[in-house]
Amino acid sequence: MTSEAKHSYRELELLDAIRRVGGFAKNSDLASALNVSEETVRRTIKALSKTGSVARVHGGAYLVGTQSDPSFFQRIEQYAREKRAVAQTLVREIEDGMTLFLDVGSTTAFVAEELRTRGNLSVTTNSVQVAQTLVGHNDNHVYLLGGEMHVDELGAFGHVAEQQARQFCYDLSVLSADALHIKRGFLYLNRTEADLASVVIDCSDAAVVAMTHHKFGSKAPHQGFTPQNIDRMIVDQVPEPELARQLDKWDIRIRAVHPEIVQC
Repeated sequence: MTSEAKHSYRELELLDAIRRVGGFAKNSDLASALNVSEETVRRTIKALSKTGSVARVHGGAYLVGTQSDPSFFQRIEQYAREKRAVAQTLVREIEDGMTLFLDVGSTTAFVAEELRTRGNLSVTTNSVQVAQTLVGHNDNHVYLLGGEMHVDELGAFGHVAEQQARQFCYDLSVLSADALHIKRGFLYLNRTEADLASVVIDCSDAAVVAMTHHKFGSKAPHQGFTPQNIDRMIVDQVPEPELARQLDKWDIRIRAVHPEIVQC
């Protein structure tokens, strides 16, 4: 007997729905696709997770043991409360009808969730997760960049993505980074991610970095843009004084929030 033969009809339906959208799905989208309540989806996902068929992540689930089992989903679960607080604060600055760029960062994924309350947005992204979250909601227009897919980021990078990103003029670009170094500024683990961030900033009226304090003082090998190109940061904690003074020298405004204010 196959493992799937042990599943109920509802569980098989849900597994099939997740496969159809690439291996990851949000609870709300699964509820809509299957015409059931989100509570039913959560119960079914919980049962499937006990068999090892899926892994539960914030707001959804992904298939285990496939190419849709990247480190991205592990990162999105880390410091989720802090990332949610940062996202909720950032989205208060975004108005209906704006043209935005959102990158593949895990904090940016929370920003995309909060943006579902906004309407008539034009959102360009290289993130499959962001595109899936916002497409079909409130008359939003979503543009998913092409290019080489990186499975560990669920996003597209490289020359094609950069060329397509240049075709837009953004009111605001929402970026993440892998590290914030007191001398080097915002750093990335991947060269292609750093290059795309530089392209997007050149096409943006303003740029904001959404980040949690766990990246303060860390290092990564690639720098894609000078820190003076960032207008402001939304973070969950105030940086330590020396780093805060350096950010001030770079003319980067800091807005710190606290996870306790998050609205679930």
